[in-house]
Amino acid sequence: MDTVVARLNESRTVFMATHVNPDGDAVGSLIAMGIGLQQHGKRVYLYNESPIPAVYRFLPGVQEVKRTLPPLQEWDAVVVLDCGDIGRIGEAANHVDDLPLVINIDHHVTNTAFGHHRLVDPAACSSTEIVYRLLKHMGIDIDVTIATSIYTGILTDTGSFRFANTNSAAYAICAEMVQCGVDPYTVAQHVYGTYSLGRIKLLNMALDSIEISANGKLSLMTLTHDMFVETDTNPEDVDGMINYAKRIEDVKVAALIMENTNGADQKRFHVSLRSDGTVDVAEIAAAFGGGGHFNAAGFGVESSLKDLKHTIGAIAEKL
Repeated sequence: MDTVVARLNESRTVFMATHVNPDGDAVGSLIAMGIGLQQHGKRVYLYNESPIPAVYRFLPGVQEVKRTLPPLQEWDAVVVLDCGDIGRIGEAANHVDDLPLVINIDHHVTNTAFGHHRLVDPAACSSTEIVYRLLKHMGIDIDVTIATSIYTGILTDTGSFRFANTNSAAYAICAEMVQCGVDPYTVAQHVYGTYSLGRIKLLNMALDSIEISANGKLSLMTLTHDMFVETDTNPEDVDGMINYAKRIEDVKVAALIMENTNGADQKRFHVSLRSDGTVDVAEIAAAFGGGGHFNAAGFGVESSLKDLKHTIGAIAEKL
């Protein structure tokens, strides 16, 4: 950590990015780190290729996150947050190779160790936990703006302290963030309390799409491009839906296939995987070029929907 702090202290301008289709940990770590470095006298640029999901637009400082990619050669350093692989930041990944300093901050066990310097800790409950440690190490004051992002990142990535990655630091840090002024009720209302009508309709379609393997150990949920069009929704509205498929009795692995484009026969899909705690889905995802955690992972693939379903269905035979 000392090396990362030293290199950040040497940098005057910092470009920061996190993964496409960001979740609460991605958005929270990006904003917390960005505002912290601003307070430290740095000029920062917070970037995400995707729109910020509606449930996280309440976060103070969220307006700082931009979707326009600036000329990266103008920045002294790049900080990539919550990405197991550099490619997960999208188009920007094609422009960082020649930059003098890339810092990788992440908690995924499948992290590919990209970048010149790394703060990668799979034991951390979230990337926001690592950002919290880094900001404290740098002596940066954690005000209510930063605290709200850290609290939200930990709350969402631990599933409200229900997931297996919940550790003692998750509780301790969140308690400290409340002391900094975070209102847990307000955060919960924004993150969990409000859904659009379109999202409810999309959920109904997702539930109707569920298929169960012959041995009952794998459930499969499918969301197509046409479903998004019909319900006027976006990938951000899918957050949490896979948990319905995971909670089916006797299911060990749940998979959610989400179509990214409406192309020809070969389409691009993202597959999310969730485990009941007995199967390492990060290992399954890695076989397809993806990654993640023991209980939650994912990968992208080009395929026909029929072939992809067949491929995923074959996983059930090994469970």
